[in-house]
Amino acid sequence: MAEAFNDKILPAAKAERYAAVAEEIASVLEGEKNLTARMATVASMLANSFEDYFWTGFYVVDPDKPDELVVGPYQGTLGCLRIAFGRGVCGAAARSRQTQVVPDVHAFPGHIACDSRSASEIVVPVVDSQGQLIAVFDVDSERPDAFDEVDAEWLERILLRTFAH
Repeated sequence: MAEAFNDKILPAAKAERYAAVAEEIASVLEGEKNLTARMATVASMLANSFEDYFWTGFYVVDPDKPDELVVGPYQGTLGCLRIAFGRGVCGAAARSRQTQVVPDVHAFPGHIACDSRSASEIVVPVVDSQGQLIAVFDVDSERPDAFDEVDAEWLERILLRTFAH
């Protein structure tokens, strides 16, 4: 898969593709301060760059309920509206503040099936410049074992650069 991203053909190798998309995201978002615009852009650009990305988006910490996530900008089918910290893969990432790579969502204790076609998932905590959790970034795939350490490393880099700097 090497679709055109704007006028750029993306590399086939996963790490090289992430590197190219990371630069594109940084370029598009340069000077943009609005958090919703930043999240929508990241979700859209990543969703359109990787074949295994079935559902891609953010669950944002609710300012009125700081132990709950509410759906934010995303690409894909209908997402869950709210997720409590500690519940499912997104809630586990929010509570632990650690990236969750889940090769088989059906084997994950307490998995929330927002869409039964999801087979594997990666969720990355998103922090602001003060280190405060502001959201989690969630990617589901219809393919089992779709995500690995390369995905984790690059998503963490992209999200840190986009939201913490």
